[in-house]
Amino acid sequence: MAVYTLPDLDYDYGALEPYISGQIMQLHHDKHHQTYVTGANTALEKLAEARDKGDLGAVNKLAKDLAFNLGGHINHSVFWKNMSPDGGGRPEGTDLAAAIDEYFGSFEGFQNQFNETAKGLQGSGWSLLAWDVIGQRLNVLQLFDQQGNVPSSQIPVLQLDMWEHAYYLQYQNVKADYVKNWWNVVNWADVEARFTRAKGTAGLI
Repeated sequence: MAVYTLPDLDYDYGALEPYISGQIMQLHHDKHHQTYVTGANTALEKLAEARDKGDLGAVNKLAKDLAFNLGGHINHSVFWKNMSPDGGGRPEGTDLAAAIDEYFGSFEGFQNQFNETAKGLQGSGWSLLAWDVIGQRLNVLQLFDQQGNVPSSQIPVLQLDMWEHAYYLQYQNVKADYVKNWWNVVNWADVEARFTRAKGTAGLI
């Protein structure tokens, strides 16, 4: 059976310092992300066993386990790519930059909305910039936990992890500083590439 695997980072653990510490990156990648990968694979194994035995009484729980852990795996896989030691600034002269201006009025308008969306999360979750396949527009959304509250037609192109394990060792309870500093490592080339691919899915729905 095909299994999910932990992706390698494109940079060293300490490459995003001083904005995100190497200690956080190592724990976040090696421990937290690995836990989601293991959890997703375990859920798949148990679902296969349940099918083989014809005992599907636990399918509801296992399906939820798979959704949560697979969400964690996918979200983090995007998050690592969304960041780079050569990141920061803003998109300039690109289709993404034009779309941000169109749907949010300006880059500052988008950034302010994204920041407040991130800081306003109650509990654990993510702030997302997503392409709406049906509406054909960009939206900023809150993702609860790892898989809740985002309509299925939204394809994330930029994700900020707002679980405490992503920042607490460095920023403690000052989420606003974490959110502000994170913009210094945003990999706009990756975001632009994801945006381009997301727009190409328009004919699928």
